[in-house]
This record gives sequence, C-alpha cells and structure tokens, in this order.
Amino acid sequence: MTLKEDTISIVVNNLKKTFITYTRGHTFRDAVKSLFKRQKMVVEALKGITFLVEQGELTGFLGPNGAGKSTTLKILTGVLFPTGGDASVLGYIPWKHRKKYVSHIGAVFGQKSQLIWDIPPLDSFYLNRAIYDIDTGKFDHNLNSMTEMLGVRDLIRKPTRELSLGERMKCEFIMAMLHDPKIVFLDEPTIGLDVLAKDKIREFILEKNKLGVTFILTTHDLDDVEHLARRVIVINHGEIVFDDSMERLKSHMGNKKIVHVTTQKNLPPLNEAGITVSNRISEFEAELELDMSQMKLNRFIEDLNKASTISDLSIEQLPIERIIKELYA
Repeated sequence: MTLKEDTISIVVNNLKKTFITYTRGHTFRDAVKSLFKRQKMVVEALKGITFLVEQGELTGFLGPNGAGKSTTLKILTGVLFPTGGDASVLGYIPWKHRKKYVSHIGAVFGQKSQLIWDIPPLDSFYLNRAIYDIDTGKFDHNLNSMTEMLGVRDLIRKPTRELSLGERMKCEFIMAMLHDPKIVFLDEPTIGLDVLAKDKIREFILEKNKLGVTFILTTHDLDDVEHLARRVIVINHGEIVFDDSMERLKSHMGNKKIVHVTTQKNLPPLNEAGITVSNRISEFEAELELDMSQMKLNRFIEDLNKASTISDLSIEQLPIERIIKELYA
C-alpha cells in the first residue's frame, strides 16, 4: 500500500524475535539427564517483518495460532524486546520509552481484564484517571460520551463481577480509551459476545476511528475483519504473507463467485472450463464455483437457462474464511 510519510503512526522494519526453549524426553532417564545437560531449541517467532501503519487506519492483523501476532503486539506495546530490527510508534521506541509512550496508546484484550473484579467499573475508571493524570473536564466528557455511546450509563455502578460478558467488554473499551489514546491495540475484543453486543462494539470502534483513532485488530472472528478493517496484514510462521486492502484480499483468489442454482429441468453436466461443482444437491439443484476469468456470468446464466430453465439463482462472493485459509496454507 502507498502511505503518506508525514501521517505514518507505526513503523516496523525487519523486526525479529527469537525465543530459547529446552527439550527433553519423556522417560525418567531423560528427566534426570536434563538436570545436567538440556537440549536447546531456538524458536523464530518473527523472521524479519516490515510494515507501516498510517494515522487513522483500521488494520486487521491476522494469522493462525503461533504465527507471531501476539509477539508483534507485545513488542509494539513495549512488553517485549525484539531480537533484531526496529520499530517506532508515534515516534517512540516502545520498549525504550515505555513510561512516556503508554499514555498515547490503549489496549483491549478479550481474554484479559483491566477492570477490578470486586468494585464497580466506575471506580476502576477513577483509578485510571489518577494513573494517567486525566484532566477532570476531559475525563467527565469522555466518560459521559462513551457510556452513552455504548449504552452502559446505568451499569457502571454495579460490581464488575455482576456484569454480563458483553457489558464488561463495553466497560473495557471505556477503560482503555478514557485518556484519548491515539492508537488502540485490540486482541480478540468480541470473543464470546452475542450478536447485539458485537454490533454495539463494532459501531463504537468505527465511530472512534472516524475521529482519527488508529486501531490494530487481532482476531480469529473474520466477521469482525469484514465489518471493520479496511486493510489486512496476514502473518504466518513469523513472516508477512499478505498486506493490502480488504478489496485486494477478496480478489486474491481471482474473480470467482459462489453460485447456488435451482432449475425446473434436470441440470446439465456442468463440466465446462471455469465451472466447479462443489455440491450437487439434487438433479435440479447445485452449488458451484464460477471462475469468471474463464466463464462469463452472463453466458453461464444464458446457457443454463436455455438447457434447464432456472427457477432460482443466488450469487455470492467467495467467503473470506476460505481466502484466509489459502493464505495460511
């Protein structure tokens, strides 16, 4: 992607991270032997990744388990030191300038809470106000606007443990954004949520993004990616395998469509170039994949209607899950 140099928020250049682990056998003898001599194993979590993120972007950062996503986010939030390469966020080196840097970022982790379990979220918010030294006027404005936006104004005085998962996650977003961070890192922010809670949180993220907040979204929920991300970075085995817009991702496997068709007469063989039958449901109904670089849609419909008389037809994009699986592979 082409980015403007003066609006770049995140610069990652040839970033590497290796971990040292030790292996041993499963027998008692192996266990005793490992007390004196352990076999070292080097794990390359990141193999020299490079990317830029522009201010105000909403980027999906995807990959299978063990691909290097969390390692990258931990380095960018200042939790881990890299083994090689460099990175800067908002002009700060995260692991060197952590105290100054953290006041400019926020983080929401679907499986880790920032809220204190036995007290109401409101008390946790006041704690964050003290930690970040947030101006009272700014704090009150942000709290009022976000509780209104997320519909939790009447819930923030209940103990956190009494809130549902969806209610708690909404409060997690408020907790992470009270100090007006310029960049927010999201790790599985909608995991386990129902449809209504997901929609509310997605609306909130999009609204904040319109105001210029940069979001980096790591998730296995591809619906989140389709609803939110305009750009997608896919990482696998510590290397970036795709970095472009959502539109380019969808066209990654060519100009293909999923066609579900029902006819009045028996279906023809459907064995021409560009047609792949994925499920022949009956003599009159089938689901197939149409490669429009080989078989034009108009011609396919015309020929099929002439041969079998179409009674119902639906045409869809390739599911994003399939495209991502191909990239992972």
